[in-house]
Amino acid sequence: MPVWFSPAQLFGYLAFVLGVGCFLQADDRRFKGFMAGECLAYVVHFVLLGNPTAVASSLLSLLRSVLSLHTRSAWVAVAVVSANIGFGLGLAHRPADWLPLTASCLGTIALFTLQGIPMRLLMLCGTGLWIANNLIAGSIGGTALEVVVAAVNLTTIARMWREQRATAAG
Repeated sequence: MPVWFSPAQLFGYLAFVLGVGCFLQADDRRFKGFMAGECLAYVVHFVLLGNPTAVASSLLSLLRSVLSLHTRSAWVAVAVVSANIGFGLGLAHRPADWLPLTASCLGTIALFTLQGIPMRLLMLCGTGLWIANNLIAGSIGGTALEVVVAAVNLTTIARMWREQRATAAG
């Protein structure tokens, strides 16, 4: 049973705040910057929870968020996805261990190859995988984060869609 205010959970709550801030952003650069901060908090959170595949996934997600601010190279995306698969082959011992790694792969594809609404839709798919991982890992802040991120992301997608329709109509 998780302790609500353990150091591990406190870093999960920090990831929560940064993650919600991330998905409130309509600007892709600010989105990626907030995501990098969220990933860093997640690294510490999952180290303290003893979840090595989530640590690896979060480290790669941090790296890819920073890299995606500077490049949209498909080769960089392939390298990050390959690293996720490599970590999975080395660290995964059960099917659930692949949840954060797959989420990171989806996020990498989204950040390097998409923008705007399509990027956020693919990130939403990864959010679903993180929800499952966090429930299994006993991550209170992480589970709350991903549920709220899904709702905030859907709201931002709807807002962006309405703005696109208004711009196209006007």
